[in-house]
Amino acid sequence: MEKDKALKVLMVASEMAPFAKSGGLGDVIGSLPKALAEMGVDVRVVLPKYKTIKTEHFADIRYLGDFPVSLSWRNQKAGVLEKKMGNVTVYFLENDYYFWRDGYYGYDDDNERFAFFSKAVLDMLRFLDFYPDIVHCNDWQTGPICMLLKETFYKFIDYQKIKTIYTIHNLQYQGRFSRETMELFDLSFDKFYQCEYYGQVNFMKAGLVYADQITTVSPTYAEEVQTFQYGYGLDGVLRERKDNLCGILNGIDYQANDPSTDKRLFVPYSADQLEQKKENKHALQEQLGLPQSDCPMLTIISRLADQKGLDLISWALERLVNEDIQLVVLGTGERRYEDYFRGLEWNHKNKVSANIIFDDTLAQRIYAAGDLFLMPSLFEPCGLGQLFALRYGNVPVVRKTGGLSDTVCHFDPQTGSGNGFVFEHYTGDGLLWAIRQALDYYWNDKNNWNKIVRNAMGCNFAWTDSAKAYLRLYERMLTA
Repeated sequence: MEKDKALKVLMVASEMAPFAKSGGLGDVIGSLPKALAEMGVDVRVVLPKYKTIKTEHFADIRYLGDFPVSLSWRNQKAGVLEKKMGNVTVYFLENDYYFWRDGYYGYDDDNERFAFFSKAVLDMLRFLDFYPDIVHCNDWQTGPICMLLKETFYKFIDYQKIKTIYTIHNLQYQGRFSRETMELFDLSFDKFYQCEYYGQVNFMKAGLVYADQITTVSPTYAEEVQTFQYGYGLDGVLRERKDNLCGILNGIDYQANDPSTDKRLFVPYSADQLEQKKENKHALQEQLGLPQSDCPMLTIISRLADQKGLDLISWALERLVNEDIQLVVLGTGERRYEDYFRGLEWNHKNKVSANIIFDDTLAQRIYAAGDLFLMPSLFEPCGLGQLFALRYGNVPVVRKTGGLSDTVCHFDPQTGSGNGFVFEHYTGDGLLWAIRQALDYYWNDKNNWNKIVRNAMGCNFAWTDSAKAYLRLYERMLTA
């Protein structure tokens, strides 16, 4: 497809791996644009230029200039830097007043920071003379873009044909701020009620109300967010917009995460080389100071938060930790869970390794070494951890919710189908039942256990199919 005739998509997000990542959003924006570009889409990404982005990423970057951005009484300047990532163009919006800080979120003026970002993204189009067919917004930080395009920028002819799609990566985080935030957008106050939530401005609601199309990151989650249990107060809005709502499953980069070529592993392996997978376990045990043993290794790679089912995990571990198992944990999060796993390691030094950090190389080694991957989430929009675990033959134990329902199937010994172990009700007993089923196969039925591992490694959750689904959706939006 010729570049000037290609479908033009601007993907807007607050994170993109490898530049800025605090969770799954960064992984998605780091991978999906590349898959779309391979299909001939002129896809570009824009994100803030954070202080925490490593200097090495700016070695081959080009400064394009700057332009003014008006926020009520305050005028700020936005610089634009451009970087080529293969067939994907990445823009960084620079403003040190808002983004030259540690971390990405959690500041008292996050409303102003991401109001600035939303306005700057739309002003940037005029500055670049680049008007995409689709602006694809992601999560609360970009919700105001959908509102501003319809209420302000739509008055300019070059903006009138632009369609917006808004993707919910996690409905729990909505960007709720004081009603005075509306002043930043230079809109009449009657527009407040389009994005009002119990007297506050809700950035995510602005995206849900104004976007031409809404997506979630898995089909099951698209159904769940329309319910009181999972809707976090916005289920009514989503039910009203159900005709413009669908779920498209996330994927992962299968080239960058290939156990047969991944240089971060101790030993490469494939589904036909499970002995080499065992060598990764022994090498990781040595690295972490655990006894080299063939006992089952349970693994957790996660943000340490309630959403991830850590209360169930702690309940189950108290009943398992004295058995012949090992546990390896990697992640940071709520202090109580960090302290819990540190304490568990202190009391069971030969069984537990608690790594309260995030380390990409160690994560890959744990995926490769582990036997069981615990992810009993309270809710899970898609989940990427189980996809990485499947790729590396680390058998997932999950609760039936969201994207976990769409990617993990309980093993059936009668048919030999299934790639993990699934329980339904959010209880410690449910999780313990699923783990014990897995351990029974591990110890007593090696043929079926190896089949489960090979089934897991035989799954295909690469971005190809999901990118095709997005492409079809984009094309439908433009002809609607």
